[in-house]
Amino acid sequence: MCASYKFVHKTCACFTVCLMLFMHNSVWALDALDGRLQLHGFIAQGMVNTSGNNFLGKSKDDISYDFREIGVNASYRAMPQLLFSAQLMSHRAGESDDGEPDLDYAFVDWTAFSGNWGRIGTRVGRIKNAYGLYNTTRDVPFARPGILLPQSIYFERTRKLSLASDGINFYADHLSELGTFSAEVSLGYPVIDKASETAILGKVRGDFHTDLTQLYQLKYESPSAEYVFAATVVNMGVSYDPATVDVLKAGSFLFDPVVLSAQYNAEKWSLTGEYAFRSSRLRGFGAFPDVAQDGESYYLQGTYRVTPKLEMLMRYDVAYSNRDDRNGSEYASRTGRPDFTQYSKDWTLGLRYDVTSEFMVRAEYHNIEGTSILPTLDNPAGPASYEKRWDMWMLLGSYRF
Repeated sequence: MCASYKFVHKTCACFTVCLMLFMHNSVWALDALDGRLQLHGFIAQGMVNTSGNNFLGKSKDDISYDFREIGVNASYRAMPQLLFSAQLMSHRAGESDDGEPDLDYAFVDWTAFSGNWGRIGTRVGRIKNAYGLYNTTRDVPFARPGILLPQSIYFERTRKLSLASDGINFYADHLSELGTFSAEVSLGYPVIDKASETAILGKVRGDFHTDLTQLYQLKYESPSAEYVFAATVVNMGVSYDPATVDVLKAGSFLFDPVVLSAQYNAEKWSLTGEYAFRSSRLRGFGAFPDVAQDGESYYLQGTYRVTPKLEMLMRYDVAYSNRDDRNGSEYASRTGRPDFTQYSKDWTLGLRYDVTSEFMVRAEYHNIEGTSILPTLDNPAGPASYEKRWDMWMLLGSYRF
């Protein structure tokens, strides 16, 4: 029996049980004090099967159930200008994240000025990074265009590092007959975890900490939301504190991506594309040589709403670790490692079906060449064990309240 057949057979049975549970056990959101206090949440369970490499757990020729998201968020509007908002999140993602509950975001939002012309305000606390079109809502299954966001822009392997920052955010929205013009500036310290550290430098003895990071975003949305354009610039730094006995010195990792985003929305279909120029530099580690290179990423994605409940997805997603060595040949000759570890090309087909307004099921198939998007912790044997061409099947069920 082939792996793909086993995947379909076992997951259909599992999701039938889940659907019955969700349909017969109502969970109600809290909406009190005339809507000023709200409590909402969601839960999502995914299943992954791959033909070559592990992704989100031990998925190679098997089924991984180690992709799970549970979130509970609350907001309280103390005054028309003052909002308190927070979300507690459990994110299980193979070996990269064990699902331990974490503070996803928690901030105070003060709207200093507002009117028919728009608003100006600030947020203080742990704030989602306004990176590209989807990063601020990437943990909400119903808000994503697929089970996974395009990995060329929104890497799972460094999810925590790009997700949120502890600091301050300034925002301004201007409403006009031409549309909505928005600007955001954030200053803060991104959250980092072992998965992100391993993706930067592999397993090390010392500790990483993030430096003060700057994020800038400009965004335009037409009056009917038909057109959306955005530009994001990030200046991020990560420093290394060596252990008492360590072959590495106190080095740093600098990451300065620029992301250009565009989206067209029609009545039944949407077309989205994003391009990222990713400048990165490793320096000062001593035993590890200094590296400076410019990566490049882009994707083109189309969605079509067949019926109000059924949506189709098609995406082509590309990531190059070094735009001057796109096929990885120079890297392979210099290091002896496989060239395909330096890029990824992913064709994706997906379906979304809204069983009810609260319960959604998604299915996706990925045909992938290259392994630059692979989570390092899910593949501990290293690049020598990687397979160049591989397939991935995914299924996800999500309930919100």
